[in-house]
Amino acid sequence: MTVVAIYLVITFGLGGLALVARLPPLVGFLAAGFVINALDVEDIPQLDVLADLGVTLLLFAIGLKLDVRILLRREVWLTTSVHMTISIVLGGAALWLAAVAGVAMLAGQSMQTIALLAFALSFSSTVFVVKVLEERGESHALYGRVAIGILVMQDIIAVVFLTATSGHLPSPWALALVGLWPLTRVLRRIWSRLGHGEMQSLFGIVMALVPGYALFSALGLKGDLGALVIGVLLASHPASSELARSLFHIKELLLVGFFVSIGLTGLPDLPTVGVAALMVLLLPFKAAWYVLLLSRLKLRYRTALLAGLSLMNYSEFGLIVVSVGVSVGMLAEAWLVEMSIAVAMSFVVSALVNGRGHLMVEKIAARLPAQDEHQLHPEERPGDASDAEVVVIGMGRVGFAAYQRLTDHYGLRVVGVDYDGPRIERLAAEGLRVIEGDATDLYFWNQLRRSGSVRIAVLAMPRHGANVTALECLRESGFSGKVAAVARYDDEVQWAKDHGVGIAFNVYAGAGLELADQVADGADGSSGEATVRPSENGPSETT
Repeated sequence: MTVVAIYLVITFGLGGLALVARLPPLVGFLAAGFVINALDVEDIPQLDVLADLGVTLLLFAIGLKLDVRILLRREVWLTTSVHMTISIVLGGAALWLAAVAGVAMLAGQSMQTIALLAFALSFSSTVFVVKVLEERGESHALYGRVAIGILVMQDIIAVVFLTATSGHLPSPWALALVGLWPLTRVLRRIWSRLGHGEMQSLFGIVMALVPGYALFSALGLKGDLGALVIGVLLASHPASSELARSLFHIKELLLVGFFVSIGLTGLPDLPTVGVAALMVLLLPFKAAWYVLLLSRLKLRYRTALLAGLSLMNYSEFGLIVVSVGVSVGMLAEAWLVEMSIAVAMSFVVSALVNGRGHLMVEKIAARLPAQDEHQLHPEERPGDASDAEVVVIGMGRVGFAAYQRLTDHYGLRVVGVDYDGPRIERLAAEGLRVIEGDATDLYFWNQLRRSGSVRIAVLAMPRHGANVTALECLRESGFSGKVAAVARYDDEVQWAKDHGVGIAFNVYAGAGLELADQVADGADGSSGEATVRPSENGPSETT
């Protein structure tokens, strides 16, 4: 337990220092791994198990929220394949030039070895990107969906690579995995009977690890991919979003072990840091190719920039590729340390860049050549608020309830906005006036301001970070109407008030006020009337 305590103190301390320096805590966790390694603290073998559990639950949670149709879109599969080809060719050329220039670790390496290293550098980190998207609350934004789709395609390529280099094909029994579809239909019925407590969370963990990781591994496939597939198969259940939320903090805690474990791979020396720094210099080119490809596929510069910057890092899978190279004698074992340093440095650089906020991206996009709106992807075309007086941003449970109250009780003209396309389709089918849009997009607010009729903006997104970004864009656009925002914690309410939000409301306090109103109505003899509450996905339920 003493060793565990040392790990925890160092990790917590450096994570806290990162927060003080206004950096993501994961930067501190990465540093903790190297510090623990330098202090020669005894290894904890279970740390790797915890890291693997974190990654497995992460991929399972992605599956619960993944719309498989995103993988069939050109901006996902075409961008993935073309970008990987470019990365291998140009990355290999850059490493070869470094070898010619006399970089010691690269000198004398064959073109096959250099190509393997370039292949390892072509992947982006699923763990890092999804963590950034979740902190922003933008996993369902268009750029977030595209980025996750690209990452899933990369995972599929990873499975093919591991299968090809393992020397043996998956078990013939792998064909029996098609039976998972009818099995998950039975599992969904079991799930519906588990309620909303610890049994549901335990169900999710069991699904990720047993029919997911363990079954796929036993059949010669990548276990992490199995967790993703099971998540996708269970995603149609009404409680899928609730399960993903219940696993969130468990997953986040386990992923701390993942980031710490990267630093435990080995200690760098000066030449190692030099080669890793050379690899980091390739990151802007990696992001630039994503931006170029996505913008050529009719996405706005802003969307392409956000996706490209989020993918501007190296992947933990690079370590696996290098370990394969070491096992077959193509690379020296020192490359494992080299790659771990490059991955860690890429995380730090990417965290710094992505932490600059959306307004930096907006300013860069504004300097690029104008795009024809009529030629853009349909999801990128601006929505029309028409004559709406109130715009409700975020049509989840809170936003849906606010929309109903403002229209039914106060008779205001309201339009709901959400970047979740399927949710917008469901609400539109029910007759609600909704448009698809991203409130963290400055262009969205500029268009809204030009409509002239909107005088109240309600920020009802579940993530405080998304509301913060939306408020920044709202102020930047010159919007002069009233602003209301919801929050889950008192410090978030105080932040909103300090930044000029006229109405900042704690959603939990609001639930208590609503309950009191219902009790008072009941005491007046009106308890027999039906009340309407928002369900998980927005549509109303009568009680």
